[in-house]
Amino acid sequence: MHLSRRALLAAATATASLGPPTAAATGRLRTGFERLAADGYALLSGRRVGIVTNPTGITRDVRHVVDVMHADPRVRLTAVFGPEHGFRGTAQAGGSEGRYDDPATGLPVYDTYLKSGRPLADVFTASGVDTVVFDIQDAGARFYTYIWTLYDCMEAAQLAGKRFVVLDRPNPVTGRAALGPVLHREFATFVGRRPIAQAHGMTVAELARLFNGEFLAAPVPLETVLMTGWRRTDFYDASGLPWVPPSPNMPTPDTALVYSGTCMFEGTNLSEGRGTTRPFELLGAEGVDGRWAAAANGLGLPGVRFREAYFAPTFSKFQGKTVGGVQIHVHDRAAYDPVRTGIGLLVTARKVWDGFAWRSDDWIDKLTGSTRVRTMIDAGAGTDEVTGAWQEELAAFRRTRKEYLLYK
Repeated sequence: MHLSRRALLAAATATASLGPPTAAATGRLRTGFERLAADGYALLSGRRVGIVTNPTGITRDVRHVVDVMHADPRVRLTAVFGPEHGFRGTAQAGGSEGRYDDPATGLPVYDTYLKSGRPLADVFTASGVDTVVFDIQDAGARFYTYIWTLYDCMEAAQLAGKRFVVLDRPNPVTGRAALGPVLHREFATFVGRRPIAQAHGMTVAELARLFNGEFLAAPVPLETVLMTGWRRTDFYDASGLPWVPPSPNMPTPDTALVYSGTCMFEGTNLSEGRGTTRPFELLGAEGVDGRWAAAANGLGLPGVRFREAYFAPTFSKFQGKTVGGVQIHVHDRAAYDPVRTGIGLLVTARKVWDGFAWRSDDWIDKLTGSTRVRTMIDAGAGTDEVTGAWQEELAAFRRTRKEYLLYK
């Protein structure tokens, strides 16, 4: 198998620190943190450790890893770094908790949100740590910002001369395949720093290796603690792990299942279901009626059906107003393609509702990674034509991605 120069360099610096990802004797999935703790934190011995985490950084018995590590004399945890929504999860979308001392442990908590490069490196330097650990549950989509927190922290750790350790967790929507358009570099933002597919089909440890080998200007000293008992075809419910919402609008694994497609509705004037109990599964706007569900069902998209639905968001778009739209019902997860489904819903929404509009800031271009989706739909392209337009770049990403996969 051919490896790029960067991939070879990354392979030399990135190690599966606790062995290959073979299934445990019991068959039970063990997260990277579980394996780290079971090994007596040997990987962190003698180190001043800081951890990038949020409410998803928990053990199987729902204790937070920060609380567990702080209470264990075998590990010297001296700092916590909080991403968007904060370490303890008190902030809504687009917010963070700022700099404070954690009341439960007394540890200093540093804010990483919207920091990158040298300013973030300076945060790591000021904290006094020599090893930065990352343990956050991802949702499997390019525009879910925690993977770019991972990227930014890796880059900053390299600049600050820190060692970087990634504790792996499952991709909740499987690691079977990469789907959707690949980001074009000129559209890079915090919802997509580098050219990966919209649904990347990787774990955070695999992404860390990809980032180190393909995108960082210089690789960070990287170690990955892999899971055992996880297969690429596993959905989250196969893990036996408790689900903690990684952000306020990702309440269940069902949300993650549709998110890489329906989050595109953030780039429109329709509600993406924020302010309801089923965000990203409910979509709608004032003036939309049952014609949308009928048109969407008429596409014959695999694994999914659409129900005419009415709802009143408690915040965000159409707050307090009753709107019409659809609810997504996935009946065959293995056949379901979330990105293709999202495109089909955009195409049909524009056809059946004359009020359809893109957000004035062309946010859809940032989400999808180019102008292509917006301009093709505006020109009357159908679902097959739009999804067909990105197949060449997706195939190229899949070839690169294959070099960094760690699980079967």
